[in-house]
Amino acid sequence: MQVRPVISLVVYPSTQATRLRSGLNRLSDALRNVGFSIADVDPPAVTGALKLTVSVRDPVVGAAGLLTELRPEGFAISRDPEAAEIRIIGGDSSGAMYGCVELARLIQKAGSVPNRLSIVEHGPQFTLRGPAIGLQKTFILPGRKVYEYPITPELFPFFYDREHWTEYLDFLWVNRFNTLFLWSGHPFSSLVRSSEYPDVLEVDEATFHENVRTYRWLADECDRRGIWLVQSFYSILLPQPLAQRHGLDTQLSAPNEVAADYTRNAIAAFVREYPNVGLMPCLGEALVGIENQKFWLNEVILAGIKAGMAAAGLTEQPPVVVRTHATDARQIMPAALKVYRNLYTEAKFNGESLTTWEPRGVRQSLHQAMSALGATHVVNVHILANLEPFRYGAQRFIRKCMQAARDRLGARGLHLYPLTFWDWPFSPDRPPLRQIDRDWIWFESWARYAWNPDIDEHEDRNYWITRLTEHFGSAGAAERILNAYNDAGECAPRLLRRFGITEGNRQTLSLGMTLDQLTAPEKYRPFPELWESQSPPGERLQEFVEREWKKLPHEGETPVTIISEVLDFASRAQAAVESAAGLVTLNRPEFERLRNDVHCIAAMSRCYAAKAKAAIAVLQFNFSRDVADLEQAAEHLADSLQHFRTLEALTRDTYRYANSMQTGQRKIPVSGGSEGKPVNFHWSQLLELYEQELGDFQRRIAAVRSGRPEADETTIPPLPKADFRVLSPGAQRYEVQIGAVVFTDRPAVILSLAPELAGLQGIRFAHGSAAAGALEPVE
Repeated sequence: MQVRPVISLVVYPSTQATRLRSGLNRLSDALRNVGFSIADVDPPAVTGALKLTVSVRDPVVGAAGLLTELRPEGFAISRDPEAAEIRIIGGDSSGAMYGCVELARLIQKAGSVPNRLSIVEHGPQFTLRGPAIGLQKTFILPGRKVYEYPITPELFPFFYDREHWTEYLDFLWVNRFNTLFLWSGHPFSSLVRSSEYPDVLEVDEATFHENVRTYRWLADECDRRGIWLVQSFYSILLPQPLAQRHGLDTQLSAPNEVAADYTRNAIAAFVREYPNVGLMPCLGEALVGIENQKFWLNEVILAGIKAGMAAAGLTEQPPVVVRTHATDARQIMPAALKVYRNLYTEAKFNGESLTTWEPRGVRQSLHQAMSALGATHVVNVHILANLEPFRYGAQRFIRKCMQAARDRLGARGLHLYPLTFWDWPFSPDRPPLRQIDRDWIWFESWARYAWNPDIDEHEDRNYWITRLTEHFGSAGAAERILNAYNDAGECAPRLLRRFGITEGNRQTLSLGMTLDQLTAPEKYRPFPELWESQSPPGERLQEFVEREWKKLPHEGETPVTIISEVLDFASRAQAAVESAAGLVTLNRPEFERLRNDVHCIAAMSRCYAAKAKAAIAVLQFNFSRDVADLEQAAEHLADSLQHFRTLEALTRDTYRYANSMQTGQRKIPVSGGSEGKPVNFHWSQLLELYEQELGDFQRRIAAVRSGRPEADETTIPPLPKADFRVLSPGAQRYEVQIGAVVFTDRPAVILSLAPELAGLQGIRFAHGSAAAGALEPVE
């Protein structure tokens, strides 16, 4: 009979924190899986046993020379081939836990206990590291506003799926994420009941009790993996029953007594119910005014937390992350820090896209001001509107972003959005996939560089080739796939930062832009911070053409250099992924999806490059008045349309949508539709628009050639706006622009528009009622 080898497991201190016990359990399972039995004994150990010592900053073990300077969460693992002892030392209980998890991973990978071990991880450079999950939908609920989503099994089945949570939390654990942000506009009316407001729940009784059980379980499961659960909420949002009872809106721009008292009590109840959960308030978007926001943070939110602490008998302040969105945290934080010390700050890294590792301007100044306060500052990689819906694994770009977050911005925390935020846990693929499967490299890259962004580049490249080999079966394929990820990942950031209207989710990059949006962006409410803060220094299209015409020197990035760079990156990515195709031996279906994504990004890049060239020719015509410029523009426009047709064909059967936010908030290239009736979310829905655009442009050139008067649309002023109220029941206001939906009961949209009408307010109503003469009159 074969005798199983024995591991003598010794742990210091013997009283173990919850997370250390979790790490030990994972390590014990790995050892048993490779044939060891575990003996939990004190020295002297079982004769002939391999001794495994796990300690938290143990001075005796440290005297042997293994313990260098270990920070919180840091760890060291050692084994000399001649020694019968393995040592794991943690800088704290979380560090010892991570050491156990790392050794378990190595054992699982090798199928045995390695003979030689010498690993020292001094500790992470970013103290907070975690992804966000949205308890939000791609659409607005009937009778509701944005962010208003009660937590129910119908809306969020994944919230109740403990098997899903367990797998996801283990995924975070192995990647050393230590924070999980849950996003909800107003979670309190789904998760807590205060004695002062017992009847304002927005879920039924059975759902409420299941929510409480699930949330408690989730908080405990996070804690034992060293993950801090943080709950976000907006200000001021009220539960619908309370708002209706008092004749209030559910979203308030200013405090009132009812809202303040309810929110204070709801937060107190939350802290009492879930004492090991942090909070992340967003003081805007509804709430406006610095004084209002100061009052709301200090006298409502923090006061509610303190009341909850007193009720729960807590002596340690729960951590609070204050978002700097829709507020000026430089004015808010000093007063808050006087009454509450355990505060963090958070601000968006590149707005709502990923555009550069060189943030500057007002955005850089904001981050630096937050970092100087003394509280830990967190960068939020937010929404990723320009990367949707394609895979993104450009670890080279991500690494530079984390270095910039630390060195340019002074941040020490990472708050990471998934690539498809509004539709968690599903990807946009057709059929949908799980994001943790599809986008593993997205999460793992950010986690790796949040722990240490200064890994040796050669070592780092070998790491990713090894990981991709595990996925696709061949080191040759892995190296080429890594190249394709990195090169394809350079395209969208450059395109948006040089040609886009906004870095926000108001624009969907992969759906393209109209020629008018490129030549006359001022008509579409451009967001200057995109190129003033979220881009390296450079020139926009109009500035570039004017300098070129006047023979002035150019500065920084120009449209022409970006076109050249993007086309080069796209071609290189395509060549790399094609050269990998014959070498892939594992996960072939996923490789084919990645391969298609690379070709999609290339088609999108060529579409933008051609249309940008068309825009340059049109803008030059404004100086030259030479019809040859317009004729050249038409050629580029036709070329752009052809590339968009390629993109539409590549996405027709592979993607459900281009953007996960499908509401009227989206404006570029066209409106996302009226509430509850999303439109223009797929490339197939935009093809007619771009075909119409080319036809209109060609007719314009024909008019110029024939000598007919030509209107210079770039100089036509918009008509003045008029104030009015909509009185007819069922009628709605909307912004008049290309792509806007003009009826409430059918998806008809504006395909072309006289420039003087752009931006006016229109009124839409039901086409069926109007056709039947049944529109209700207004007295």
